[in-house]
Amino acid sequence: MSQPAPQPIRLGVLASGGGTNLQSIIDACAANQIAARIACVLSNNPDAGALQRAARAGLVHECLDHRQFSCRQDFDAAMVARLQHHQVDLVVLAGFMRIVGPAFIEAFPQRILNIHPALLPAFPGLHVQKKALDYGVRFAGCTVHFVDGGVDTGPIIVQAVVPVLDNDTEESLSARILEQEHRIYPYAIDLFARGALEIAGRRVRIRAELAAGPQPTLIQPPLPR
Repeated sequence: MSQPAPQPIRLGVLASGGGTNLQSIIDACAANQIAARIACVLSNNPDAGALQRAARAGLVHECLDHRQFSCRQDFDAAMVARLQHHQVDLVVLAGFMRIVGPAFIEAFPQRILNIHPALLPAFPGLHVQKKALDYGVRFAGCTVHFVDGGVDTGPIIVQAVVPVLDNDTEESLSARILEQEHRIYPYAIDLFARGALEIAGRRVRIRAELAAGPQPTLIQPPLPR
């Protein structure tokens, strides 16, 4: 007998920019590909394209401009209050260009996800594609992780690997990584929504029946046939 589908969890999505990762989550929810629905979209930037995407999708959306607050703690408190008002189960940072403080994290312990356009723990922070190209790595990628008190340091849930090509620029590498972000973020959210994740120290374990088998080894540049 098949297991009944879990009740959808309520997402609070925070975004500062164009909102392409938000759009991938909107699309996944609409297609019933993840056991979640978006309860609200919040931004710190009144010009964020993410707010326009939320409006087009008929979602509750709001801007809390961080420049209108006297300190980060007051801004965080206001964001937490709005998320709690909408009874959010999981906070999803989707290009949110503000570091969340301790009080924010304490309000949603192990219930905040972030996506980073690098294979953590390599290249945290900003300008990561430039860092990867300058360093000469053969692989780049993206990471979905839980948020803790550090910068891009939380336990890792899902990663996608993208080969770095000899003719890559920051723009071309960023574009290919972004495609994978749009794939793995909804997947990670669904794993959380289905109760499939268990944090054990720095490891995030996935419930066996929802974990895929081993993937083939990747080599770049490819070995000759």
